[in-house]
Amino acid sequence: MKELAFIEALRALAVHPGARGLNDDAAVLEVGGETIVLTHDSMVEGVHFLAGQDPADVAWKLVATNISDLAAKGAEPIGVLLGYQLAQDDARFVAGLAEALDHYGAKLLGGDTTGANGPQSLGLTAIGRATFTPVPSRSGAEVGDAIWLTGSVGGAMAGLEALKVGSGDSTAYRRPQARLAEGLALAPQVTAMMDVSDGLLLDALRMATASAATFAIDSAAVPIAVPESRRAEALRWGDDYELLFTLPAGVLPAAPATKIGEVLQRSENALLLDGKALSPDDRPGFVHS
Repeated sequence: MKELAFIEALRALAVHPGARGLNDDAAVLEVGGETIVLTHDSMVEGVHFLAGQDPADVAWKLVATNISDLAAKGAEPIGVLLGYQLAQDDARFVAGLAEALDHYGAKLLGGDTTGANGPQSLGLTAIGRATFTPVPSRSGAEVGDAIWLTGSVGGAMAGLEALKVGSGDSTAYRRPQARLAEGLALAPQVTAMMDVSDGLLLDALRMATASAATFAIDSAAVPIAVPESRRAEALRWGDDYELLFTLPAGVLPAAPATKIGEVLQRSENALLLDGKALSPDDRPGFVHS
């Protein structure tokens, strides 16, 4: 079963309102007068990080990718639960974990460890407290809204290439930065928001689909962290963890961002790039097979 089919099969089980129909970055629960946001991301050696990569960097990325989901909900981190497969240099992982948790103001609350052969598999559940309600979702974009993006895309792509050859700046891939401060500032303004993890175009398509709208993206307006000749790749690569969000026309964002498009009435295609639909063989981002 492929990833999208598996998620579709799970929807029948996700009947609690907090699951948001599995159409969002996180679950949202009302608990004792608080609005709690929960998210879980996994990473697998050889897919999300390289074999032999510094475990401290792996720990940082595991935390940052989960905190990025909290950022997209405008949630302050409370703590995390770790699922850890023991490896050769667990002490380095612990050091990186401590550094990342301190950076984002989260606490380790518990988890589980296991031993196994084969590529290392890791999981983290992040728990946060919403700072604004209703908590932003992917599904709130409205016709006429402007589409905005924090930062730039393509940096992680270049970072992985640098890491593989052993020269150049690999920081964007090894130690991505969750846009937590930006998410907290933007949450009261946005009509929809999510983080860019699997590629800008794919995530824009997901937000448009959830919002029953069409997103028209101006490729030239998107800030990129690589040479112009690689713009098309940068829009599709992912791992950048910027925030993609929509605002009513004329409203300026409360955090630095670039306007990259407009929300249109839903048409045959949920995503338009420079006024045209993507061809069937143009993959807009990363999907697990």
